Amino acid sequence: MYRLECSMTAPVPLAEVFRFFEDPRNLGRITPPWLNFRIVNPAGVEMREGAEIDYIIRWQGLPLKWKTVITRHNPPRFFVDEQFRGPYSLWRHEHTFEETPDGVVIRDRVDYRLPFGPLGRIAHALMVKNQLLEIFRFRQKAIAEILATPGITFDEPRVDICFDATAAARTPGLPKMSD
Repeated sequence: MYRLECSMTAPVPLAEVFRFFEDPRNLGRITPPWLNFRIVNPAGVEMREGAEIDYIIRWQGLPLKWKTVITRHNPPRFFVDEQFRGPYSLWRHEHTFEETPDGVVIRDRVDYRLPFGPLGRIAHALMVKNQLLEIFRFRQKAIAEILATPGITFDEPRVDICFDATAAARTPGLPKMSD
């Protein structure tokens, strides 16, 4: 399993930042154009626990259907989306928002696993890791442009290998699923 993490700080009110992130229509604005990202839900999506979002992306020219479910939603502190159907054998994306004296710290943490065992690990090393890093770099720059506030800072996204699936499944400070 792999973990991608990145963060940025924006001197913007917490409510404004959370409102932007919980609107699924903004996903297309912060996703690189080469993925041709489209939400295909017939009606709008109300962000809440249990909400389902259907997308289509194009990866290497191939259309891929992807469905995520919002498994945790605690405005304005965090929400979690998990892949229900798509290209990964595991995709769990935690979005957290923390108010600090410097502004709101926006954190992304994605635990993911590719299918196909050793072939998936080779694909990760050769292509997927770098593409995900590129996607999250694009995402950070797009968010900074959209928020259009001086003083936004961000850290370089990074990917690490996680050996302990139990430890990897929970962000420190995020309530347990039973909470």
